[in-house]
Amino acid sequence: MAKNKVKKITLVVLAAGLGSRYGSLKQIDPFGPSGETIIDYSIYDAIRAGFRKVVFIIRRSIEEEFKEIFVGKFGDRIEVDYAFQEIDILPEGISVPKDRIKPWGTGHAVMMAASKVSDPFAVINADDFYGVASFRLLFEHLINLDSNDLNACLIGYRLKNTLSDHGYVSRGICSLSENNFLEKVTERTHIYKGEDNHIYFIENEEQDSLTGEELVSMNLVGFTPPFFDLLKVGFEQFVKTNAENPKSEYFLPNAVTQMLKQYGVKMPVIETPELTYGVTYPKDKPVVKEMINRLVEQGIYPKNLWK
Repeated sequence: MAKNKVKKITLVVLAAGLGSRYGSLKQIDPFGPSGETIIDYSIYDAIRAGFRKVVFIIRRSIEEEFKEIFVGKFGDRIEVDYAFQEIDILPEGISVPKDRIKPWGTGHAVMMAASKVSDPFAVINADDFYGVASFRLLFEHLINLDSNDLNACLIGYRLKNTLSDHGYVSRGICSLSENNFLEKVTERTHIYKGEDNHIYFIENEEQDSLTGEELVSMNLVGFTPPFFDLLKVGFEQFVKTNAENPKSEYFLPNAVTQMLKQYGVKMPVIETPELTYGVTYPKDKPVVKEMINRLVEQGIYPKNLWK
């Protein structure tokens, strides 16, 4: 038990996204009754679950604005650090391919936190509302992992509980073994509700259907530090393979699939009872604000998180 107390379970927040479909820097948009961002609620829930450090992955172009909001906000409740994701921050020996403008993707973003993390850690999106039960389930698993062994786990949500009513979303569809270990994650980048209220996705310009009961990754995932080495190797291979495709991205689910196949890691998918609310489009904002107000009225969150 004493060994667990010295672990610094860390939360890595992916906040470098451009938010092109949303139309503004949604990572710092206010949603709560006292001006809280979605990130505020994630940090609050992570602290309640037992996390001791947070690392924000951001871009240098938003650094000043981002830190103006978050530096000092959490007091001494949790340690705060930052790492940067830029297209020219690359492993030694790799240069930016010609015509590359698009960021490298979520796998590359997580890789940026390598020097900031020494114990098991979780990864989240900055613009998804996950719920405190999900953070607790994740923390309870991470605290029992050996920091030196390659290990991982994933919090799974039902697809039907993760969609926007206002456009398409990207989701990682989980395929499971009989023991609920993850076999692979298939990234679907164009999932939406049809006019008939059924769920569809488009791939290679062809439409196919989904049931909505699929377990999906919302990038609420846990890893141990050796995963950073795997990311580096996988990213180097990715760059070589996709040098001629300036829009290709190294998705985190791709790295997870590599870990399962090449290293035989048994990665449990832990289903959460929570719904998750993402903010992909401007019309999503009032829905999420209303949901947060209901939770405040129910006493799940205080009216002012950091007062």
